[in-house]
Amino acid sequence: MTPNAEGLSTLFQGYTAVFNKALGEAPSYYQKTSMVIPSITRENQYGWLAALPSMREWVGDRVIHQLAIEGFKIVNRDWEATVAVKRTDIEDDQYGVYGPLFDKMGRDAAVHPDELTLGLLGQGFTTACYDKQFFFDVDHPVGGAGDTPVTAVSNFGGGAGTPWYLLDCSQAIKPLVFQRRMAPQLDELDARTQERVFLKNEFLYGVRSRCNAGYGLWQLAYGSRQPLNAANYALARAAMQNFRGDNGKPLNVRPTHLVVPPSLEADGLTVVNADRNAAGAANIWAGTASLICTPFVA
Repeated sequence: MTPNAEGLSTLFQGYTAVFNKALGEAPSYYQKTSMVIPSITRENQYGWLAALPSMREWVGDRVIHQLAIEGFKIVNRDWEATVAVKRTDIEDDQYGVYGPLFDKMGRDAAVHPDELTLGLLGQGFTTACYDKQFFFDVDHPVGGAGDTPVTAVSNFGGGAGTPWYLLDCSQAIKPLVFQRRMAPQLDELDARTQERVFLKNEFLYGVRSRCNAGYGLWQLAYGSRQPLNAANYALARAAMQNFRGDNGKPLNVRPTHLVVPPSLEADGLTVVNADRNAAGAANIWAGTASLICTPFVA
């Protein structure tokens, strides 16, 4: 192919098609585990996470739940990945060898939200969420609405081993937030008059996106460093289902997903997939949660 304007345009269209196909086909989890929030500015405020009103009998005036003006926010970040295609490979009709590279770039861009969101779970033992406590903590303050006293509530199972996580992804509000300012797109720097082409004899192609991730409701997540077995899984489920709002009413939390690193995949399959336990008895927890095994929480 002659690397003139027409040839380079056709080449870029081909690379873009490969990239977009992979971007759309690669499997990912973030749409299940996270609220996907469109962003139209530099950052988004999430003070509303502190207000969880529930239905009450309308006696007298409405009870207004004030939203926090200051507090939790997510600032968008810039992301990129860039590759160089040699001019001689285009001239010698070897440009097709780069197709798998653009496929890989598309797949990497597709799972990048997983890396950002699920990666937050491992940081949740030392990173604060909207209530200023660590996302996984033993003393989240709950209460204070009406006559309901403030008490400390835990969504951390303790322990010192490899962590695993139980999530409720059944509601509109999720345990994690993926904030998208600009979806991944492939750009080109392939004009023959560019300085890099003159000096290095190569054309540049790069992916760019703007996004970030953060924590949603801690009440919809439970982290544990205890051994992943039926007993500890049962404790985590019971703790989550007993979570209440500031008004003392149950939040109706229903754990749906068990998230583990690859080192705990076998344990996770044993707890939520196996028909029978090690003793040969029926596994009462089979099917109670979908297993997500991902290296991003390792």
